[in-house]
Amino acid sequence: MNLHYQIKTYCDTLTKQFDEIPNERRAILQKISMYMQLKQDQDLPIHLVYICTHNSRRSHFGQVWGAVAAAYYKVKNVSTYSGGTEATAFNPNAIAALQRIGFAITHDGRPTNPVYNIHFGDGLSVTCFSKVYSDEVNPKTNFAAIMTCSDAEENCPFIPGVELRIGTTYDDPKAFDGTELQNNKYDERCRQIALETLYAFSLIN
Repeated sequence: MNLHYQIKTYCDTLTKQFDEIPNERRAILQKISMYMQLKQDQDLPIHLVYICTHNSRRSHFGQVWGAVAAAYYKVKNVSTYSGGTEATAFNPNAIAALQRIGFAITHDGRPTNPVYNIHFGDGLSVTCFSKVYSDEVNPKTNFAAIMTCSDAEENCPFIPGVELRIGTTYDDPKAFDGTELQNNKYDERCRQIALETLYAFSLIN
């Protein structure tokens, strides 16, 4: 299964820019890598749940890029998920940012909280819709919870079944909705999450 050309080219470029990641961020990302490495060494599935308050922007970026990074580095048995402390909808501005990179995105047509299929290669896709982190489609045990926003980090004092909980908080592009900086800020946040996720996967042997 191969990545679409535009997605692969985007990843190829980012892998040459890991030196942009500050050392303190690398230390956090290396803990995620160690968790994944341990699972791989034990021939166990890797379940990553990206969590943010509304499960509408940053957590979906995490879910998508986790799946892409696994395919890019050929890390097997990786499943990525997302959730929030409340359910809203996958934000159209976040979807547009992924489309600008080259993702092919379809949805089921529901008027509220549609289910999206994010296609990034031959036979490669991830399903995204807004949900609480405890939704039935998400794992209940043996997973890593990656907190992508500070609100969720503060408001989820306990997540049942988690093996690793770690905060990789990112600024919210929502602050720029409806402004002339909107697309730039969504692209910037999408790129940052892609860069750091690819870095974490690059450390797996």
